[in-house]
Amino acid sequence: MEYLAIKALHILCATVLFGTGLGTAFFFWFTYRSGNVTAIAHAARLTVLADWVFTTPAVIAQPVTGLWLLHLANLDWRTGWVRTAIGLYLLTGACWLMVVWLQRRMRDLAATAMRNGTALPPVYRRYVWTWFVLGWPAFIAMLAVFWVMVVKPVAP
Repeated sequence: MEYLAIKALHILCATVLFGTGLGTAFFFWFTYRSGNVTAIAHAARLTVLADWVFTTPAVIAQPVTGLWLLHLANLDWRTGWVRTAIGLYLLTGACWLMVVWLQRRMRDLAATAMRNGTALPPVYRRYVWTWFVLGWPAFIAMLAVFWVMVVKPVAP
């Protein structure tokens, strides 16, 4: 029973991680495209909040539950599919850390622009495009992690 409970928690955290990332990226991107500084400031604030409330705990729980599952199943972490999943997870994490920094900067810049009644500064656009570009490898890597975890491919 312990294995199934940990597996369920692992799957739930992976779903929260993927779903929160996709959901916040969707509303943050389209709010930015609206050009409404007040809406952008609110979306940026909520995106950063969602990362702290949902994504961060899931990011921490994933490796903990994953290693626990390996222990319970008596699997070596050096197994090919496990190493692949860990590598993809680390790639996603590296992108996410940069994205978190960008989101916090964008939140602060948007809040300042909203308070001052000014347009977003030019650096904001550069941050958004960097954020957008970093989202793609993270998104694709997370899809690949789901595939690897379900299929557990064996190298020939």
